[in-house]
Amino acid sequence: MIRNAFLALLTVTSLNCGYALVGRGNILDPTIKTVSVPTLVNRTTRVEIEQQLTQAVAEEMVSRGRLRLVSDEKLANAILRGSIDSFNLTPVGFEQGRATSYQISITANIELVDHRNDDKVLWKNDQYRFVENYQVSPGSADAFDQESRAIREIAVRFAQSLVANLLEGF
Repeated sequence: MIRNAFLALLTVTSLNCGYALVGRGNILDPTIKTVSVPTLVNRTTRVEIEQQLTQAVAEEMVSRGRLRLVSDEKLANAILRGSIDSFNLTPVGFEQGRATSYQISITANIELVDHRNDDKVLWKNDQYRFVENYQVSPGSADAFDQESRAIREIAVRFAQSLVANLLEGF
């Protein structure tokens, strides 16, 4: 009897301890339903990186099912703006004198504004940094194709990371 009462008290206490699952929150105002994601400004020498990252971010925001993407900023409740300030590709692994892995690092200046409220800043990070490595096949003759594929894949992971930070408050 006392053991059952103790277990019941322990259960009730643990339910009210204030813990919550990480990544389940949403810092975005629930009345924001539409978002515009204009093309990021490219301040790097890497051609078309702004298009790949913008497209990946827009797709990731919509894939979460919470927001509808609009192309006209006038129709948007929120606008995600930004620039890509640096893009670096550095060899980090070698085999027989050839690079077998590279590190891509991207630094961006990103802000999400409430367009309904005089573009009040909802979220901002002027030094958003994303770093990831990718492998190349040393036997392949077309390193450019491998690099392009890796950048497309990294753009998706950049978008996933950014949108998680933005929507879930990480």
